[in-house]
Amino acid sequence: MEKRFYVYLMASKRNGTLYCGVTSDIAKRAHEHKTGATDGFTSRYKVTNLVWVEEAPDAQHAIQREKTIKAYPRQWKINLIEATNPTWRDLFDDLLK
Repeated sequence: MEKRFYVYLMASKRNGTLYCGVTSDIAKRAHEHKTGATDGFTSRYKVTNLVWVEEAPDAQHAIQREKTIKAYPRQWKINLIEATNPTWRDLFDDLLK
């Protein structure tokens, strides 16, 4: 089975603190953010809602996309989220289906 890679945005709440990351296991990584399993930014600022996910063809593309997203201004990231998730619904439960 081919390994998949994801770029994602987490939020503390609608229009709250944002975090952009990359992973090969989106369900596991989102769960780690939700439960505060790792110390750091998302744990400290309670960034627990998965609000945007994009699959990348490989690790290199995922990392480049993450860097691109991080370089954009906050409003651009908000627009990216709201283009597919206008209510900022937590997408974590969708991963478990």
